[in-house]
Amino acid sequence: MVSLNQINEFMGAGTFGVVGVSRNPKKFGYAAFKELKDKGMNVVPVNPHAETIYGAGVFHDVSSLPEDVKGLIIMTKKTETPAVIRKAKEKGIKQIWIQQMADSKEALKEIEGSGINCVSGECILMHYKPHSIHKFHAALRKFFRTFPK
Repeated sequence: MVSLNQINEFMGAGTFGVVGVSRNPKKFGYAAFKELKDKGMNVVPVNPHAETIYGAGVFHDVSSLPEDVKGLIIMTKKTETPAVIRKAKEKGIKQIWIQQMADSKEALKEIEGSGINCVSGECILMHYKPHSIHKFHAALRKFFRTFPK
């Protein structure tokens, strides 16, 4: 289980690459990126098939991210996540958030022994300045004692 210390360490990374941002505003990857950006998180999109998403210049892969990117939020298909983690390790990124539905045993195995702080099994929208449904969901998890401690 992920600890609140791990989440706080992740949040302190500063600038985050968001891998798996969709070009389609109706998809979760786009909506999550938009919400994080609108709430003030310093995020940059990573998508190999776009030039701009929600007004932000897009990086085509993890390798091309600027040096100030110290954390990754991964929202890819489960099958793509291990390769993203391998690229993050090559880049020296030490803070990784694997969004729910993007994690897999293979992806988590890539993290083992790497010294990377990894948050998985949690929704970034519930932990970064939550509002509306995410704030309510966090309150429920705290009430039922399933929120990270």
